Amino acid sequence: MTSPVSAAVPDGGASPIWRLCLVALAGVSAGFGHAPFDLWLVTLIAFAVLLHLVTTAQTPRRGAFLLWLGGAAYFAASLNWLVEPFLVDAATTGWMAPFALIAMAGGLALFWWLAGWIALRAIAPAHKVARLASLVGLLLLAEMARAVVFTGFPWAHPGHVLIGAPLLALAGIAGAHGLTLIVLAIAGCMAYFGPSRPVAAIALMAVPLFGAIWLGAVVPPAPPPAADAPIIRLVQPNAPQHLKWRADMIPVFFQRALTLSATAGAAAPDLIIWPETSLPVLLENSAPERARIAAAAGGAMTLVGAQRFQGFQPRNSLAFLDQTGAVRAVYDKHRLVPFGEYMPGGMVANALGLRGLAERLDGGYVPGAGPSLMSLGAGLGQAFPMICYEAIFARDLGRASRGDWIVQVTNDAWFGRFSGPYQHLALARLRAVEQRLPLLRAANTGVSAVIDARGRVTAMLPLNTAGALDAPLPVALPPSLYARTGDTPIIFLVLLATAALLAKACWPQALRPGN
Repeated sequence: MTSPVSAAVPDGGASPIWRLCLVALAGVSAGFGHAPFDLWLVTLIAFAVLLHLVTTAQTPRRGAFLLWLGGAAYFAASLNWLVEPFLVDAATTGWMAPFALIAMAGGLALFWWLAGWIALRAIAPAHKVARLASLVGLLLLAEMARAVVFTGFPWAHPGHVLIGAPLLALAGIAGAHGLTLIVLAIAGCMAYFGPSRPVAAIALMAVPLFGAIWLGAVVPPAPPPAADAPIIRLVQPNAPQHLKWRADMIPVFFQRALTLSATAGAAAPDLIIWPETSLPVLLENSAPERARIAAAAGGAMTLVGAQRFQGFQPRNSLAFLDQTGAVRAVYDKHRLVPFGEYMPGGMVANALGLRGLAERLDGGYVPGAGPSLMSLGAGLGQAFPMICYEAIFARDLGRASRGDWIVQVTNDAWFGRFSGPYQHLALARLRAVEQRLPLLRAANTGVSAVIDARGRVTAMLPLNTAGALDAPLPVALPPSLYARTGDTPIIFLVLLATAALLAKACWPQALRPGN
């Protein structure tokens, strides 16, 4: 079967340089589907162009390279905020910024290269439908692998562009990978029809639009908070990263957080949440500071981002303080940022004097025991705590018992002022939808937000603004299908379908039934 696209635009129809430029442009354009742009229709078109150019390449080797190039351009555009941590101390580490982004984008695109090489090598160009279908399946498997290999980095999945679309509700059925399958499948169909059948291609773009209208009609919004729901106060001190640990500024930011926590002129909340690493001293040495927090809280309990030593092991932690400032529970971050909170290589890296960008304690942080619940007492129930980028790992929420709500404390000052903080907020919304649990996040520089169980942001503090936000705790909904099954069903189905396609294409003709 000959694809209309391949008949209209053969591989030799464009010079190699123009093909390379078009592939790179498609990759960059696909990145505009992510926050803060949320142009998800642009992503569908861009991926359709990319898949067409890859599947019509003259050789598997060239097609795989084109997919790598398009993937590298996509990741570079989507993850442009990766340069920001290196610019906090620009005089020392600023020169690394472009190399870090290029290395990360090129490295992540290797997963796509492998998917392209297998699909194009296994299936002949004459089998256009099978080629596109297997490429979609293998790309999805590559994204699944990217989420777990080398500790995993499940950020900027193609499906994440639908967080900014009404189709977000589907994440409650199939999670982020299900959203990725929708994006790639529609793009694959558009790539098949292409310019020779523009009406059909445009009609395919209407599929997610009609799906969004249908979802809006059948999926009810989250119910409003109960009249007696506990009141949560989110504190956003807005401490820029380059000033946060300067000796003369530490007391300024601590006093600012205390002032924002104070209840003067407002009803006392039931719980106050401070961002990641907002306690200016080690937790075990913080009795005076905790007493000041308790006084400012006016009888409310507090969750405070802190650093501590457990024996000789430094930890990035979240401490639960009672009305007197006493520590009642501690959660230690277990998903540490490579090259940020620790250096891979451990003792060797230490001996060479290499340090993570966010290391505050010698040797880098040590990971905690893993996901767990934090019991906050009557009314507040059990919260599932996450520190910073732990919120991007959907599978961790299935490793502990289901809580009543999710709390995330983070210091997004590392992510800059443009795309990083908004993408991090979007991923928090995704976690809320997947689990059908409300999520409250306190971020140092923003965006602090209250997110209901349908992923809707009901209240927020703007980026780079100091402030406090009081809001009732939203209602939790019954567990979603995804919360019950995780990624297992979609992994099984995609593996089965892709394997069947590859087996049919590779099975010798003489051995097939009927011959």
